Amino acid sequence: MTANRYVSSLKYSLYVITHPLDGFWDLTHEKRGSLAAANTIVLLTLLARIMSLQYTSFQFMQVYREGINIFVYIASILFPLVLFCVGNWGLTTLFDGKGKLSQICMGVGYALAPYPLIRFPMIILSNLITVEEGAFYNFALVFMMGWIAVLMICAMMEIHEYSMTKTILFMIASVFAMLVMIFILLLFFSMISQGISYFVSIVKEIMFRM
Repeated sequence: MTANRYVSSLKYSLYVITHPLDGFWDLTHEKRGSLAAANTIVLLTLLARIMSLQYTSFQFMQVYREGINIFVYIASILFPLVLFCVGNWGLTTLFDGKGKLSQICMGVGYALAPYPLIRFPMIILSNLITVEEGAFYNFALVFMMGWIAVLMICAMMEIHEYSMTKTILFMIASVFAMLVMIFILLLFFSMISQGISYFVSIVKEIMFRM
């Protein structure tokens, strides 16, 4: 991918978030977007979230920084996104969904664009306003999350060519698929842990008898 193509696809996110239906259709069907740009938006989202922990005024966010593991914190954001993409792709593939896994990941990435656009200014603003003026700050964050939710619905609707009702239904189903995958992963790692403990105990027993 050329630098011009990358910059163009990244700038296209501004059109997508203001014209979601046309934007997400062209994003995938007309190949106006790119995974590189989508990944950049996700990274900016992570950066905005991490910086908000460090630099948001204590009046609006009280954080026990010493107890935060940054890698676990990043995983707690990325892991649900990955699970949603995989779960949504798995379900929609069975029910005539038109989207590929790469397109779903791209749509989710572009749908997150309002987060860094709003969160970075809010970090600065939180240090300039008082608690009494905090209603605007809280409204901006609620508006941001609502905007992202609408974009996610529009993204899945245009990518899979579903109706609004069917899109919302499958997004809810995707959340249940995420829970099933988490259960399976926990069960898998539990079995692996027990297997390792079993072999370690055998080795210890052999060494003890020797």
